[in-house]
Amino acid sequence: MTDDAASVDAAAPAADPQTAANFGFEADVARLLELMTHSVYSERDVFLRELVSNAADACEKLRYEALSDEKLAAQAAAPLVTISLDKDKRTLTIADNGVGMSREELISALGTIANSGTRAFLDKLGKEKDAGFIGQFGVGFYAAFMVADRVEVATRRAGEDQAWLWSSDGKGSYQIASLPLEAAPAVGARVTLHLNADSDEFLDGWRVESVVREHSGAIAAPIDLIAAPGEEPRRIAEGVALWTKPKSEITHEQYVDFYRQLSGQLDEPALIAHWRAEGRTEYTVLAFVPGARPFDLFDPARKSKSKLYVRRVLISRDMELLPAWLRFMRIVVDSADIPLNVSREMVQKSPVAGAIGKAIATRILQELKKLADAEPEKFAQVWKNFGSVLKEGLHEDPSRRDDLFEIARFASTKSEEQTRTLKDYVANLRENQTAIYYLVGDDMKRLRASPQLEGFRARGVEVLLLDDAVDAFWVTSALGYEGKPFKSVTQGQADIDSIALVEDAKTETTPPADVADLLAALKETLAEYVDDVRASTRLTDSAVCLVAPDTGFDRQLSRLLAEHGQQAAFGKPVLEINPRHEAIVALATALRAKGREAARDEQFLLLDLARVADGEHPIDAAAFTKRLTALLASRG
Repeated sequence: MTDDAASVDAAAPAADPQTAANFGFEADVARLLELMTHSVYSERDVFLRELVSNAADACEKLRYEALSDEKLAAQAAAPLVTISLDKDKRTLTIADNGVGMSREELISALGTIANSGTRAFLDKLGKEKDAGFIGQFGVGFYAAFMVADRVEVATRRAGEDQAWLWSSDGKGSYQIASLPLEAAPAVGARVTLHLNADSDEFLDGWRVESVVREHSGAIAAPIDLIAAPGEEPRRIAEGVALWTKPKSEITHEQYVDFYRQLSGQLDEPALIAHWRAEGRTEYTVLAFVPGARPFDLFDPARKSKSKLYVRRVLISRDMELLPAWLRFMRIVVDSADIPLNVSREMVQKSPVAGAIGKAIATRILQELKKLADAEPEKFAQVWKNFGSVLKEGLHEDPSRRDDLFEIARFASTKSEEQTRTLKDYVANLRENQTAIYYLVGDDMKRLRASPQLEGFRARGVEVLLLDDAVDAFWVTSALGYEGKPFKSVTQGQADIDSIALVEDAKTETTPPADVADLLAALKETLAEYVDDVRASTRLTDSAVCLVAPDTGFDRQLSRLLAEHGQQAAFGKPVLEINPRHEAIVALATALRAKGREAARDEQFLLLDLARVADGEHPIDAAAFTKRLTALLASRG
């Protein structure tokens, strides 16, 4: 505390408890209602979700109360929510055969903002964990005023012989009047919305049905729709969520139909996983691996899309529960333990949601591993579709790396298809081989034809061929597999001389000509473009190749970083020459005969040929063309 602050504190008089008074906060109710109906919710159609949820809760409350009250048991019919539309009167009505409300409950529940009847009931019941009710905050009902100029609630409390009509225009006051029994529901409540001029869409049966199916199609009570006065009710929700049913009661066709509704795709899922987790956090998951790539798989936003339900009411269409590298999954999660914000549109950031997401990711990896072991051909297609996305996890999520390595599949110099595992690779290590070798690029054909592979092929050393963009990153952050580090064949010295050549490989190891002068000339002539020039131990058939310096990044990663303006930070490549190649021997001979300057064009041709073989453009395309043309003319 500063001296000034201390002097102020010392000078401040102490409060006299005998003169202190208590005051209550005052509120402009009309203004508060306006804020509730225009600021809490981001989408107007959620009013229907809120009112249907209230109706479903009322049915559940009656069922609970009927368990201990025989009089109520006679009134507890099969739960039902009915939505009726009347275009002429511009009304939308939601009726339920639930517990209903007394006059006092109307005042308490609808006359006091943020006083949830469900919350009070749960407190009384003492079984919040198991009850399965939806309402928490006591504000959802007021969402009706987003679309209505006036709201009326006709209700009769189960077990009572009086009915009441509550009505309000949402501007700060409400009225309650006695209602003749013949005009009231036999039991339950009937909420009538007199829609405002901006809400014509909610007089359309198709629109109402689509909103109900998306937001409330899984609640416990069936929902009927009467699209116009006099029409027969039509069932638009069965009141049973597929994921709440035992797996033994669900057919494969039902799973497929649900997946197609969930994903908007027409393919069949490659994998279906359905489970319920119990313990400190309880939730149910229904997860699908698509059979085909979703159109937005490589959207830059990289958002996972999980539908989150709380007690079978849709809260979020695209909840990011899963990491980005599982964004291809289509899943439904239903939990009563995830905390929500007041509008029930967003999940509060909490350890619970994070823990659920991590547990689901773990289970999905387990299911993928089971599929890979049990049905390798089916999993091969899954990896073909989504392997490039799963490999993002190798870079972004080190804690999952070992699990991902178990299912990862790679193309290699020993396989035309991506069917090789790291376990397969390590099982076939050559004697004296101390690393897992890889080559990264963006074109599989160019990778297979790369000159950097020649020395490894000559020794029977398998090289992983990685052509996804993320491959250049995860191989630099992963320490290795089963004690073997990852090493690029385009970085530094090859260090493979201790590995024996295979029987049919070339065995000539001594250069047929002294290339020392050529190396010196190339270093001088190409100093602007390469860091060094050296004789290669990795080339057997090609004349030249480019590699990264010993302490630099892999060639592909260097290129990617250079595209983002970071070329200077990663230095220049090393040019390696094959001293036994006839072109090198010829150039060394010409150099001795004509001198360095006369052989300058040929030296630049070597560099440009190495760049072309590496997937790059010549340094100067016009000069390259001129030099190559001159070389062809000299042959004549």
